[in-house]
Amino acid sequence: MNILKYGSPVLRKKSFNIGNRDRHTEIASGMMLTLKRAGGIGLAGPQVGLLKNIFIIDTSPMKSDGILLLEKAIFNPEIIHYSNENVFYNESCLSIPDIHEDVFRPDKIEVRYQDENFDWHEEVLEGVFARVFQHEYDHLQGILFIDRLSAIRKKMIKSKLRRTIHSIKTE
Repeated sequence: MNILKYGSPVLRKKSFNIGNRDRHTEIASGMMLTLKRAGGIGLAGPQVGLLKNIFIIDTSPMKSDGILLLEKAIFNPEIIHYSNENVFYNESCLSIPDIHEDVFRPDKIEVRYQDENFDWHEEVLEGVFARVFQHEYDHLQGILFIDRLSAIRKKMIKSKLRRTIHSIKTE
């Protein structure tokens, strides 16, 4: 699978629920392979051109930072509750190369999602796991992490974003 880059209109569209008729395990396997090859920790359906409510999490690149290993496909996720405590964390995105910015998000969330068997799970996530879940969930809503930056930070990265779009058009 190819990872779409900033400027692709697909990244700004809202996704739809995925079902077992959608070859969901094949899609999840392909996305996991793509994520591992790219060295990222999360990848959402729209990033590979699929407007489906699926994302993959693989924290193995963060193992050296003491983060627990989590390798999981998340289907049809929902965020049920956001904590009131927000924290800054430096984020990046495979679809927006070379841009790393501090993003203010809730540190703790309550989520609901389906696994590969379409069984429902509810969990409370915090720290890095909550961060990755929110980042990937945003992709399913057509939201990019740069949308969550202050107006001044957006202005400061504007030229980098233009270069990203230009490099995609010339590839």
